[in-house]
Amino acid sequence: MPAEDPVFLRACRREPVSHTPVWFMRQAGRSLPEYLRVREGIPMLESCANPDLIIEITLQPVRRYAIDAAIFFSDIVVPLKAIGIDLDIKPGVGPVIADPIRDKDAVSRLRPLASDDVPYVTEAVKGLVAELGDIPLIGFAGAPFTLASYLIEGGPSKNHDRTKALMYGEPDIWQSLMSALTEITIGFLRTQVAAGARAVQLFDSWVGAVAPEDYTRYVMPYSEQIFAAMADVPRIHFGVGTGELLGLMGEAGADVVGVDWRVPLDDAARRVGPGKALQGNLDPSILLAPWEVVEPRARQVLAQGRVAEGHIFNLGHGVLPNTNPDQLARLADLVHEVSAR
Repeated sequence: MPAEDPVFLRACRREPVSHTPVWFMRQAGRSLPEYLRVREGIPMLESCANPDLIIEITLQPVRRYAIDAAIFFSDIVVPLKAIGIDLDIKPGVGPVIADPIRDKDAVSRLRPLASDDVPYVTEAVKGLVAELGDIPLIGFAGAPFTLASYLIEGGPSKNHDRTKALMYGEPDIWQSLMSALTEITIGFLRTQVAAGARAVQLFDSWVGAVAPEDYTRYVMPYSEQIFAAMADVPRIHFGVGTGELLGLMGEAGADVVGVDWRVPLDDAARRVGPGKALQGNLDPSILLAPWEVVEPRARQVLAQGRVAEGHIFNLGHGVLPNTNPDQLARLADLVHEVSAR
């Protein structure tokens, strides 16, 4: 008799589970002393191109926490770097693009990503699958709107002014740019799945900057293409500040809609509608408070998540750098204990 799929994958598919699965965005990274040790003196993009380092960093939280999934250690700009875009990740700043893309000729510099462009990704995923055993590995990529914002703005932006100006004022260039980024994103995700990733998450970190009408017209068609191309594995869709977009994000084709901390999960379930699981959504800042504050809020998230057809416990965004790892360990244990059926 075949073994039952891991609880994380079952929850993604809205199937019965023995407990609510849990993992944390940015669970591998800055909050772990062992991460800081292995990364010392090594630039971020160099770390993301070293298979041994990718494997080690991805596994670090799995060793510490009773989590139900691992997420591939990388960065959303890795595929852009791999196709020749001149960029760097500057500490304390984020991705910085040497020559921003703001016209038709610049868009022509983008080309599809092949697995041969990122051999370190294939090697690392295969190594991780062998190490993780029954724990599923989540592959991930940045969504076209968020990638476009970095490329157009030249780096992180508070208001995404240049991005939205091009989106509104140069729709033909916008379409070409988003189509190119869609192909790059699909290539990056397919490379991870082909090597053994068992689910994928699309991070549209900055899409909360657009209104629902603009999301429908300028963003959603490209998300739909990506999710349609990845239909062989569970698909998670996450953005920040997307409370007004949750229903549309649910229509874009993912199996799971990630919810940030601003919208209670029971309300999010109504906004997203039937046929989707939810992921989230404890405010990561709460983990900086004493455990007596964290525990009731975590229990509240679990209670609200029961309204959804499937629930994966997570934070409403990534683990903050100054989070005590012991808080996350207690939180993972609590989720399993409280939700056990």
